Amino acid sequence: RTHGSSLFSRGQTQALATVTLGALGEAQIIDGVSIEEGKRFMLHYNFPQFSVGSTGRYGSPGRREIGHGALGERALLQVIPTEDEFPYTIRVVSEILESNGSSSQATICAGSLALMAAGVPIKSPVAGIAMGLIKKGENYTILTDIQGLEDHFGDMDFKVSGTRNGICSLQMDIKIQGITKDIFREALAQAKKARLEILDVMDATIAKPRTELSKYAPKVKIMTVPIDKIREIIGSGGKTISSIIEQCNEVKIDIEQDGRVTIMHQDSFFIDKAVKLIENIIREVEVGEIYQGTVTRIEKFGCFVELWPGQDGLVHISKLAKERVNRVEDVVKLGDVITVKVIGIDDKGRVDLSRKAILESLKQ
Repeated sequence: RTHGSSLFSRGQTQALATVTLGALGEAQIIDGVSIEEGKRFMLHYNFPQFSVGSTGRYGSPGRREIGHGALGERALLQVIPTEDEFPYTIRVVSEILESNGSSSQATICAGSLALMAAGVPIKSPVAGIAMGLIKKGENYTILTDIQGLEDHFGDMDFKVSGTRNGICSLQMDIKIQGITKDIFREALAQAKKARLEILDVMDATIAKPRTELSKYAPKVKIMTVPIDKIREIIGSGGKTISSIIEQCNEVKIDIEQDGRVTIMHQDSFFIDKAVKLIENIIREVEVGEIYQGTVTRIEKFGCFVELWPGQDGLVHISKLAKERVNRVEDVVKLGDVITVKVIGIDDKGRVDLSRKAILESLKQ
């Protein structure tokens, strides 16, 4: 479901924008000639026929929808927080409900509002405006916020979007050979004035991003693991990580090559559980350290103690107590929690533990 939305109306143009947040692993993968890149911010623009009072078939996105979506995405991309600041994949969808000029700039305004409503910490609100031009000889008039008719019969469609501090995107379509610097300068000045007026109206509704995400938005936690431990976390054929995901109610786990692990779920309980399971995998036993563990197996020669899930060690019968022990069961039973000290680790990674060392240190 969506995690933020807005409805922006300007004259006879209206855009409904929705924001959905997802895991970093859900970013769009772009295959290049040399490298593969991930795109974590996407804006999709839909222009249904009914928005201009027409009927027609619905098909794949056309050139207009792709182009307008790219323009809106370019404008909002300038204020999107970095991956470290906001570790989510962000998707904005703009549905044009009514159109009489400049629906791409309405998309930018609606998208900015929806991002703030979703709690995305954008750097600043963004607004857009379309400027027009009627030119005959040396005489000209610059139009602000052109309608469809003015776009059709006019000589210029100049889209300008930005914040209070600067411009985020520009796009100009002209039907004449070119414009002078004076026309360009004047159009930018009028666009700035209009943009600031729109931002004032937007600020009156929502001036800054909400401090909390939607309760339906997934929660995320990032941890860093040693690169040489990534293989152990994944396991043979993905067996280990699949087990973690299953135990934690289908939590989403993304592991980067640099050792960064992103864990995402709507319930923080399962995130914490997954973190603990991963920490148990990468945790290393250190000689001389003291641990509390549970007796999980008893043999004639000693007992096995689980220090944490996935890691155990052997307490030899001679290391169970200060005095001689004839039967292991005389000292410990299955399920007992005992304190032990690591006295050695062999070449195969097997851990030797001692309860006797703890008792002797207490006596001293």
